[in-house]
Amino acid sequence: MLSDVEIAQRAELLPITEVADSAGIAAQFIEPYGVYKAKVRLSIGESLAARPDGKYVVVTAMTPTPLGEGKTLTTVGLGQALARTGRSAFTCIRQPSLGPVFGIKGGAAGGGYSQVLPMTDLNLHLTGDAHAVTTAHDLCAAFIDNALHHRSAIDLDPYAVTWRRVLDISDRALRDVVIGLGGRFGGVPRETGFEITSASELMAVLALADDLQDLRSRIGRIVVGTDRSGKPVTTEGLKVAGAMTVLMREAIMPNLLQNMDGGPVFVHAGPFGNIAHGNSSIIADRIALKLADYTVTEAGFGADMGFEKFCNIKCRTSGLAPDCAVLVCTVRALKAHSGHYEVQPGKPLDPRLAYEDLEAVREGMPNLVKQIENVASFGVPVVVAVNRFPSDTNAEHDLIKAAALQAGAIRAVSHTMHTDGADGGIELAEAVACACTVSSQLTLTYADEDPVEAKVESIARGVYGADGVEFSKEAIRSLTRFVEMGFGHLPVCMAKTHLSLSHDADRKGRPRGWTLPVRDIRLSAGAGFLYALCGDIMTMPGLPSRPAGEQVDIDADGNIVGLF
Repeated sequence: MLSDVEIAQRAELLPITEVADSAGIAAQFIEPYGVYKAKVRLSIGESLAARPDGKYVVVTAMTPTPLGEGKTLTTVGLGQALARTGRSAFTCIRQPSLGPVFGIKGGAAGGGYSQVLPMTDLNLHLTGDAHAVTTAHDLCAAFIDNALHHRSAIDLDPYAVTWRRVLDISDRALRDVVIGLGGRFGGVPRETGFEITSASELMAVLALADDLQDLRSRIGRIVVGTDRSGKPVTTEGLKVAGAMTVLMREAIMPNLLQNMDGGPVFVHAGPFGNIAHGNSSIIADRIALKLADYTVTEAGFGADMGFEKFCNIKCRTSGLAPDCAVLVCTVRALKAHSGHYEVQPGKPLDPRLAYEDLEAVREGMPNLVKQIENVASFGVPVVVAVNRFPSDTNAEHDLIKAAALQAGAIRAVSHTMHTDGADGGIELAEAVACACTVSSQLTLTYADEDPVEAKVESIARGVYGADGVEFSKEAIRSLTRFVEMGFGHLPVCMAKTHLSLSHDADRKGRPRGWTLPVRDIRLSAGAGFLYALCGDIMTMPGLPSRPAGEQVDIDADGNIVGLF
């Protein structure tokens, strides 16, 4: 089979103006970026306000391996399959970070014959939104150090600055740095560091904002540290919030692309799935819901991560509620959760994974069952989608589907959308349409007025299956300080590994008899949540021993090769 980039380059793309017209987006709302991609102006919302919303479908997954299990592929392919069955569909996904593109996972446009096009543009800069976030974030960092250098009236405490710099590349050498070493004119020496751009609070703000004015308000509320008396210092206090918003005024418009069948796709925002909430923008979802019968969006990582945050943070903010959730799983991931196989990035797969092993599938099943229970706990009907790999057997798929139905899934189907595109997802499309007719009542894990400790405990016990939570002394101090500042009502964004239901990536399956450690609580006042650091979480990833970027190059004709 051809590689993803070869398939994408051989596809016949429609001009983006035709894609927009077919989706019901009038020409006055389009700002083309070349021939095959465009920005959509937010003023379209007023023209669509009277229309009813279509069905809202969110794609999540069981706990994945480090290689991913085809969640974006399933999201994109489902949009194609729904359209193939005569239903209008809009797909909404996040913009990929250049860190994973050149690091572990490679491209993030889907795969095979279920991709977003142009695939190379999507994975490499797109319309520059990530660069806008990077520049606005680092402008704020420059203002902070300028305030320290000039000893401004805000009296910022250099030891209490929480705003670091960002870069959209995985570079472990920049995690912790010392700046201001240029002598008298080089600024104030202090320790700081870098995070990857997708971990910037500005990226989370972009994904949660209602409109440009809400973006401006949220940016102004960002807390970058405290003054020497312990009072919070905001970007508004630094007088940089306006300039930051100006740098992001184009980024707030969703990016319109297309799938392999010419169907519409919004690619907008890319908040980190560990530190932030790992979902695409509210703005894109709202527009898509007015334009199509079905809007298919994607939540990052497994249901304990992206889907939990989709409900407790994104839906809490937007007021929207999903009609159905699709939970992706694979034979490979279930075998990995049995503990008999190990999947590591940069290393060849265990050849035994290519052979039928019903016992390993059965032993890994508790993870899938728990994730089905997690989705159901939010009051959302769930369809299990088994992404078929060439080495899978019918017996393995039959076992998975039977267990999924027994665990409470509305439907459980296999799909071959990687090799067959829309045709390989017809059964899944019909299952989703059926599930969307089932009564759904979104139930959040906690109330706004609950104490922060109780919010964390509700997620740890109810979603992760922990026996309890252990807060470090530092976490208790931080929590007390933020509550005193008036932020105790905010939802909680849990920062933990995506490779386990627990905080420990090595604990596979459905861990039992464990306690969740919370080592610190941090504030994202602009995004509107507190985030709890559980275990070892890196906000600046490193490259693996064999980075995906080693394969990326330009051929003699100027075509990009090596993206996958």
